[in-house]
Amino acid sequence: MSEIVLDALTAMGRHPEIQRVRRVAFDSLGPRPGQRLLDAGSGSGDVARMLAGMVGGSGEVLAVDYSASLTATAIDRHDGSNVRYLTGDVCALDLPDDCVDGVWCERVLQHVDDADRAIGELARVTRPGGRICLVDTDWGSLAFDGMPAGLGEVVMAHVRGHFTPKQHDMGRTLRRRLVAAGLTRLSATPVTCFFATPESAAVVLPMVNPEVPVEVWATPPGLRDEWLACVEAAGASGTFLAVLTIWVVTGTVPGR
Repeated sequence: MSEIVLDALTAMGRHPEIQRVRRVAFDSLGPRPGQRLLDAGSGSGDVARMLAGMVGGSGEVLAVDYSASLTATAIDRHDGSNVRYLTGDVCALDLPDDCVDGVWCERVLQHVDDADRAIGELARVTRPGGRICLVDTDWGSLAFDGMPAGLGEVVMAHVRGHFTPKQHDMGRTLRRRLVAAGLTRLSATPVTCFFATPESAAVVLPMVNPEVPVEVWATPPGLRDEWLACVEAAGASGTFLAVLTIWVVTGTVPGR
């Protein structure tokens, strides 16, 4: 895992809008002292360590990520809290049934091949009565203002094919997926993230970040430069605006 990617993940986690999404999710999951929680797709472990602080010394957090290099980074950054770092696949967890009291899964399902299979695994390892909290993006909600009419749509048509995840609408589908998985006591909260400057947006939205490599999202000649120039001009005039909805959806695992 490159330092550039790690720095980007860290900066995103510190962004006020992402922190606002996470506050909604923490309230929805409701971690309690003594619980054993799973952070599925834990990245560098920042959220896992926050959850560990909520469950206290009598609790535990299992931090599972597909990337061995990210797991190694998480171990390097460990703060002594009660977190156990593991490498694994959220679609095939190497964990026994009913082994955790709750699950946190943030912006992971948009990247997997079979989100419903992953949700089934999260439910399998959660004890009856436990809560599963899913946080994911609805990329279809992304909208801009301050740029020439229609240019954003043209750019996004190319970005979707090269940068954005496999499931562009994952956030809005989470509630339906939990219903299909048999979970109960569902809550679903759309959190609209607002970015008033290109600099703020670039932390979360790669298509407005000029430092993102050209090969990550290929466009016809000149389109990327035209778009980024318009983004810069909108920022300079104070008219830039971007919005993106991230969904927080939580459900309870029923009795077996």
